[in-house]
Amino acid sequence: MRRYRFADIAVLTTALALLACVSFSVALMLKYGAGFLTQLSVKSVHPSPSQSWQQVVAEKLQRDNDKIPVDWRLDSNVIVRAKSSKRLTGDFIESLLDSHSLAITSLDVPDLVASMENGTLTAVEVVTAFCKRAAFAHQLSKLLLEIGFDIALTRARELDAHFATYKKLVGPLHGIPLTMKDQFHIKGLETSMAYVSWIGTFEGKKGIGKEKHVESELVRELYSLGAVPIGKAPETNNNILGYTLNPHNQNLSSGGSSGGEGAMQALGGSAFGIATDIGGSISMPAAYQGVYSIKPSAGRLSFRDVANTGRGQEVMPTVAGIMAHSVASLRLVFKSLLSTEPWARDPYTQPIPWRSENECQNDNQSDRKPTFGFMPNDGIVVPHPPIARALEIVRQALTNADFEVCEIIVRELLLHADIYLLDWVPPSNNETSEIHGPIARGDGCPDVWEAIQQSGEPIVPEIENVFPGGKRRPPISLPEYEQVVLKMKDYRWKYNDYWQSSAGKTSSGRPVDVVIAPVGPHTAIPPGKFIHSSYTSALNVLDFCNVVIPITFADKNQDIVDPNFQPFTDKDRRNMALYDPELFDGTPAAIQVFGRRLDEERVLSVAQIVVDAVEAWNRKHHQQ
Repeated sequence: MRRYRFADIAVLTTALALLACVSFSVALMLKYGAGFLTQLSVKSVHPSPSQSWQQVVAEKLQRDNDKIPVDWRLDSNVIVRAKSSKRLTGDFIESLLDSHSLAITSLDVPDLVASMENGTLTAVEVVTAFCKRAAFAHQLSKLLLEIGFDIALTRARELDAHFATYKKLVGPLHGIPLTMKDQFHIKGLETSMAYVSWIGTFEGKKGIGKEKHVESELVRELYSLGAVPIGKAPETNNNILGYTLNPHNQNLSSGGSSGGEGAMQALGGSAFGIATDIGGSISMPAAYQGVYSIKPSAGRLSFRDVANTGRGQEVMPTVAGIMAHSVASLRLVFKSLLSTEPWARDPYTQPIPWRSENECQNDNQSDRKPTFGFMPNDGIVVPHPPIARALEIVRQALTNADFEVCEIIVRELLLHADIYLLDWVPPSNNETSEIHGPIARGDGCPDVWEAIQQSGEPIVPEIENVFPGGKRRPPISLPEYEQVVLKMKDYRWKYNDYWQSSAGKTSSGRPVDVVIAPVGPHTAIPPGKFIHSSYTSALNVLDFCNVVIPITFADKNQDIVDPNFQPFTDKDRRNMALYDPELFDGTPAAIQVFGRRLDEERVLSVAQIVVDAVEAWNRKHHQQ
């Protein structure tokens, strides 16, 4: 090369200049630390051409596996047995745990907090037990993209030291272990969102000094409340961990896209989970795997410093929500997060504290007796028999006046739930299918495409329709996009008018409080067979909040297709053709309770009333 043909004096001058640069760099490093120089250099985001995406994945998996303590590593015969087993929940995973760990991980969030407050349990005991169970769940079902057991135990020791010194808890979630979908940044852990090209980077960028140093606002809030993140769960299907199957039935899907977090909750690997949703990504996995969840309206929980796709799309934004094992846990976590006043640090968070006055009280003197809309189907796709039966259980539980088995509780419920169930026939969900997709993916998903192309990993089947023929779809024009937004506004107005009109049909003269509906037209189904999402995606279009409640399990002996079934649509016909009583037997069947925008307090309180009514109904019928 020409520069090597310089005269000797030029070479000497260059050498002296390089020596000066090195000396200056060393001085900076001594003064500011090695991280300072890292921040000055931005490297290519593309992986080394000498390393395939499979090699990158293999190295990451090995690093993650090395984080599992030797004593928590399952024998190979257990892994083999797990792969051939239909169900991993219940007896399978519980048989692997020692009695102390099983007892701790069987407790719900309020009970765990109470046990640490009265000194029965320590934070280290609780975090250790859940880390162990999460390690088992991961080895059985590949559920952790990031393992943070060491960070979690360090935090647990700090919490115990605080309690020993001050004799009080750090906050309302003191010592509670949680897992999170791998979009949330936790210091000390990577965030890949399951993109291979993001491994070892900060959201696809290397050498900018942010890798493992950024913390999402929601994570900061959780730490301040005493909660302890222990790991991060994957998207349902990805090229790092593979497809996340349903631990209740490994022939079926865990739902998406927060299926990894749903499966972790189903296997009891953490006390609660944080996930994300833009079209049912919290609600469907929760329903498929028999756990509770809340998807709030946009702005109730902070989404600051959360990795995401389509980050500039704020018309129908992705929201953070919660999965847990009871409505009480959902309420405690949600209320606790609001107590941190996230709007002070995130201007996109609504400045709305917890509003007790919006709750429906289970009180004989209350004049806020809830009124329900009841939507057994959306007129497009009828739910499979297990979901129809779950809805009927709820309907009977809320309208049945003969609860003699538990008279005091029943009278309270009935006085409070002087129930009115109104047939709910709102503007069609069909309209939302022409709104949701163009808003969520109208830009052609260039960030997703770039992340996939950088590593060379294949496109997973779930998003092949986004990139037809393996090519990026061009974005819609701005005028087209604006027309879709106008459709959304019109749909919201029509739905609001319909909701308000229900006041003319209630005895109180007020509109219905919430609506009971399917989460989807089926329980969990085989991977790749998903047909209809409008039961949940319509709520994102409307920015409504909802709570998912598991009700029962599919029963091949009870749940039979009506021989007189007549489909509404071709999609309805195809959906019902998927139903297989034998295949779906034992799968969780859930319903949702949804309310209007920013009305989470009411929805959570009414969800608890539904749970209480169903439990009373079950007690009565089990004694007959």
